[in-house]
Amino acid sequence: MGRWEPDARGRLAAAALALYAERGYEQTTVAEIARSAGLTERTFFRHYADKREVLFAGAGELEDLFVRAVAGAPAPAAPLAALTVGLDAVAEMFADRREFARRRHAVITANAELQERELIKLASLAAALAGALRGRGVAEPAASLAAEAAVAVFKIAFERWIAPAEEASMQQLIRESLTELKAVASGA
Repeated sequence: MGRWEPDARGRLAAAALALYAERGYEQTTVAEIARSAGLTERTFFRHYADKREVLFAGAGELEDLFVRAVAGAPAPAAPLAALTVGLDAVAEMFADRREFARRRHAVITANAELQERELIKLASLAAALAGALRGRGVAEPAASLAAEAAVAVFKIAFERWIAPAEEASMQQLIRESLTELKAVASGA
C-alpha cells in the first residue's frame, strides 16, 4: 500500500478533468479516474455520487454563497443592488480557479448531457435567487426577472473570464456586464 496523500477529493477532480480532456467524458470510467488519482473506486464514491458530479460538486456551495449574500444585503437595497452583493461574493469564489474553470467548461461544452446539467444548475440558481429576493419583500414578477438577469450577468461574465488570454478579474467582468445590462434596460 502506498503512502497516504492528502486532498483525495482534489486529486480525483484533477484526474477526472485531465482524463475527460484527453479521452472524452463518455470514454472515461470511474475506475480510470480513481487509478489516475492513486485511489480506489470506493474512495471515489465517498466523495462523488458519479463521474458527472466531479464537474458539478461546487454548484451547491455557489448557490448557497450567492443566496446568503443576497439575503444579507443591506435592507434598503433595490433588487439589482442586492444581487450585485451576491455577484461580488461569487466572484471571490472564482479568484484562483480560472484554469480549472476553462478546462471544466471545455469538457461540458463537448457533451450534450453535461450541457443539460449545467442549464439545470443555472435554473436552480435563478430560482433560489428569486426566493431570496421574495424573502426580502420583492414581489413577482420582479423577483424572478431580477434573478434571471443576475444569472445572465454571471454567465456572460464567466464566459468572458474563461476566454483564452483574458486577464480581467471575474469581479471586473461582472461589473462590466452589469453596466451593459443597465444600458440595455435603459435604452442607452
